[in-house]
Amino acid sequence: MNDVFMLSERQMERIEPFFSLWRMECHAWMNRRVLSGIVYVIHNGLQWKDASKAYGPHKTLYNRFIR
Repeated sequence: MNDVFMLSERQMERIEPFFSLWRMECHAWMNRRVLSGIVYVIHNGLQWKDASKAYGPHKTLYNRFIR
């Protein structure tokens, strides 16, 4: 799990104001995990299905990206 990219606390604080439209029942750690997965997929030019399981289901990554 050392090779899994995660956004830092500082990065999350900087982008937090943009998440007011996200559902309030989502926990911060879940948002961080999913956002980190989206950034990882886009940065590396991967397909959604090739994302690490540490980021959650690939369908969740894709759906959050589309929203």
